[in-house]
Amino acid sequence: MPMQSFINYTPDCDFPIENLPYGVFSTSDDETPRIGVAIGDLILDLKKTPNVFMGPLLEKKQNVFKQTTLNDFMALGKPYWKEARTSLQSYLSAENHKNKDQSTFVKQSDARMHVPATIGDYSDFFSSYYHAYNCSLMFNMAILRSNWRWVPIAYHGRSSSICISGTPVKRPIGQIIEDQSNPVPILSESKRLDFELEVGVFVGGPLNQLGETSDIGSVDDNIFGIVLLNDWSARDIQLWEMVPLGPFLSKNFATTISPWIVTMEALEPFKTENMKQDPTPLPYLLHSEPYNFDITLEAHLKTEKSTYKKLCQSNYKYLYWTAKQQLCHHMITGCNMRPGDLMGSGTISGPTDDSCGCLMELTFNGKNPIILDDSQTRTFLEDGDEVTFTGCCNGDGYRIGFGSCTGKILPHK
Repeated sequence: MPMQSFINYTPDCDFPIENLPYGVFSTSDDETPRIGVAIGDLILDLKKTPNVFMGPLLEKKQNVFKQTTLNDFMALGKPYWKEARTSLQSYLSAENHKNKDQSTFVKQSDARMHVPATIGDYSDFFSSYYHAYNCSLMFNMAILRSNWRWVPIAYHGRSSSICISGTPVKRPIGQIIEDQSNPVPILSESKRLDFELEVGVFVGGPLNQLGETSDIGSVDDNIFGIVLLNDWSARDIQLWEMVPLGPFLSKNFATTISPWIVTMEALEPFKTENMKQDPTPLPYLLHSEPYNFDITLEAHLKTEKSTYKKLCQSNYKYLYWTAKQQLCHHMITGCNMRPGDLMGSGTISGPTDDSCGCLMELTFNGKNPIILDDSQTRTFLEDGDEVTFTGCCNGDGYRIGFGSCTGKILPHK
């Protein structure tokens, strides 16, 4: 049975008392960003509720909830995160309706959301087997590259261009090849702009120092929570620049994330078996306990002439490499991680045609256009197109939602 809160919401609400994701928001009457927790269609303003966190760990750490980002809270670690969740659920429970002080709640519709942490570094992985396999077919490789099943492949992205849901995305320019038979580049707007359906994992807790590694048995203590993530990709720029060092301009212009960080404690009931890994990973990456999650992920497209159409439905459980393996691999060289660092999952595709997580796969690299409801077609994104991701876990009488991750394409000029 679902838990009960004095805040009213419907069973299909993204933010029940079982969820309680963290975000950073501001309002027209107070433009200073501050930390909040989503419940129903409201935000509990943690700056105005110092009496919530009176447990033995957080009683003397109240200042972390008065900051403009979540970094200080992220840095405390898993015991503090769990105590905070317990305290919040108690404070918001139906039995404590006396806490319904209207001054401590803000309507989500009245709030402006911000990137919830100062993101020092951002790395994006390539961890979905089905996405990797589909890419190999599109580019005439008979099999996956031999290293893919051994190494959680990733590249370093740009934290400076990570933006919050609702931020417009300007069409990028770069070097492209217009005529593949005459490989001489021109400087041009991207004509093959794409989305990538991903999740982002925020890192926290006491982390390794430079030169230190971490054990996979404990690395989940450093995984704070998850957001939806759109790794916008300019495929024509990417095709020309990809060899030999991987993507650069084709992905550095924007990465959109959803504003609410869903904690791992909220996702715990939705753990599912990891994908079978063959060959067996090297010992430093080996873990048998489940650390994939049953999170339904969808991508929707709205054009200037149409309403939203669902383009695909995938699931987080289709990741071959788990977040624990990604983080442990990231640190194996002694690379020091910092609270607020972000890891992208890579495009998450499933085993069916309608579970492909990007337009490049859905259209087989532009060869098979998608027909929209009003007979418009798309191979790649056009100016004015708006892409929205959603994600949820379905529980017993409740759901854990992620809100939305939305971006609209603007012309370059």
